[in-house]
Amino acid sequence: MEKLKRIVLLVCVMLVFSFVLFTTESQACTGILTKTQDNNYIYARTMEFASGFMPHNLIAVPRNYKYVGQTPSGQPGLPWQTKYGFVGFNPLGQPYVDDGLNEQGLICGGFFFTGCAQYENVAAVDYPNTISNSELPSWLLGTCASVAEVRAKLPTVHVAGVIQPAVGYCPPLHFLVADKSGDAAVIEYLNGQLNIYDNQTNTLTNNPNYIWQTTNLRNYIGLRPENNPAVTINGNQFAQFGQGSGAVGLPGDFTSPSRFIRASLLANWTFQGKNIEEGIVNAFHIMNHFDIPPGAVRGMEGKTVVFDATQWTCAADMTNDRYYFNTLSDRGIRVIDLKKLDLNATKIKTILDIQKPGKVEDVSGQLK
Repeated sequence: MEKLKRIVLLVCVMLVFSFVLFTTESQACTGILTKTQDNNYIYARTMEFASGFMPHNLIAVPRNYKYVGQTPSGQPGLPWQTKYGFVGFNPLGQPYVDDGLNEQGLICGGFFFTGCAQYENVAAVDYPNTISNSELPSWLLGTCASVAEVRAKLPTVHVAGVIQPAVGYCPPLHFLVADKSGDAAVIEYLNGQLNIYDNQTNTLTNNPNYIWQTTNLRNYIGLRPENNPAVTINGNQFAQFGQGSGAVGLPGDFTSPSRFIRASLLANWTFQGKNIEEGIVNAFHIMNHFDIPPGAVRGMEGKTVVFDATQWTCAADMTNDRYYFNTLSDRGIRVIDLKKLDLNATKIKTILDIQKPGKVEDVSGQLK
C-alpha cells in the first residue's frame, strides 16, 4: 500500500510539473493555409508569447547574406549564405526570422512545441554541418524555393537545440512550410529524429505533435458549417435559435488542441475569396478567431502574472510575394512587397518598433 501511495504521489507531482511547464512556457500560435477561387494560396498565422512581449522587428534579408550556424557548445557551425531574399519577423533583434516569406513564394513559420521538441544530438564532428533550431526558418527560406526542395535538403543538415542567451533557454519549435503550389508540410524533431509530414489539414498550432492533433480531429467530424434542420419530438417541431447550429460543439477555448480543431475547420469551411485581395481579407477574418487580448489567458510564476497575448498576425500572398501584417497596438494591415525591395543589398534592413500605436483616422467630416 505504501509503495502504491508513493507511485501515486510521484505521478501527481509529474502531472503538476507538466501542467506548470505547459501553461507557463507554451505559446498559443495558430497557423493556416487557404486558397482563392483563382488558385492562389495564402498563409496566415498569429504569434503569441506567455511572458508579456518578446520584442520583434520586421527584417528583409538580401541574397548572398552570409550566416554561420549556431551549435550547443558555442563553436561555429555550418557556414552558409542565402540564395533567395526573404522578409519576416526576427525575435529579440537576431539576424534570423521565426516566420517569413521568400522571393520564390516559400513560407516558413516556427510554432512553440513545448515538452515535445527534441532535436538531434550533435558532436563536434557534426558542427561543420550544424545549425540551431532557431535558425532553421532562415536557412530554409534562404536556400529553398519549394517544399519539395525542403524535403530533399533538410535531412542533409544537423539541427541542434541551442540555448538562446536572450531568453535563457532553447526555444522548443516545430515548423510549417508551404509554397505557392499549395504543397505544405509540418517539420517536427521528436526523440532526436527528423519527421516531415504532409500538412493534410492546412493547420498548425502547438503541442502535442501533429499526428496526435490529426487523430483528435476525428472526434469533431460531425461538425459542419450548414445549420441543422429542425427536429420533431412528440409532434412538436424544435428549430435552432439562430445561425450556427451545425457547429455546436466547436471548441472555443485557447488551448492548442482546441485551436487546432477550430483552425482546421474554419480554414476549410470559409468561402474562398475570388482573388488575392479578398483572400487576404478572409485570412485576417479567420485569424481574428485566434486573437488573444492581454489578460484573457494568464497564470502565475511565483508572484508574477504571466500571460499570452497576440503580438502580431501575418498573412502571406505566396503568388505575388507580399507579406501582410498587423500588431497588438496597430490593427491596421501593412504590407511588404518583396518585388519592391533591393534583394541584392549588402545588409539586412529593418523596420524598428513595429508595436508603436497606429493612427486612428477621424472620419467625422465625411458624414453627409
